[in-house]
Amino acid sequence: QVQLVESGGGSVQAGGSLKLSCTASGLAFGGYSLAWFRQSPGKEREGVACISQSARTKHYAESLRGRFTISRNNPANALYLQMDSLKPEDTAVYYCATLAVSWPVDPDSCRNGGDYWGQGIQVTVSS
Repeated sequence: QVQLVESGGGSVQAGGSLKLSCTASGLAFGGYSLAWFRQSPGKEREGVACISQSARTKHYAESLRGRFTISRNNPANALYLQMDSLKPEDTAVYYCATLAVSWPVDPDSCRNGGDYWGQGIQVTVSS
């Protein structure tokens, strides 16, 4: 049974930082490109960042570039999202997911989550 479990969410003031983690089990973790998505109330889900199997290729939503950093630790079956300089508009439920296509990893493929998703974790940024 495949499971992706997010952790590290919570509430923070604007300008603060959080680091999300996603721990996977039941799948060949290193064989998947992965992504973080988020969804705010009343808005469509959007891609935040994605990372290739080897971590050599990363893409970010343009509005988040420079504030968020995606990384992974394949031996630990873990995906991370370091979020700095948080803004109230970053408030959302954040999801980790496999990508539908593991290669190539580009802005188009990063919009398409695959078969496996975490349950989501709330991030709230107050002004």
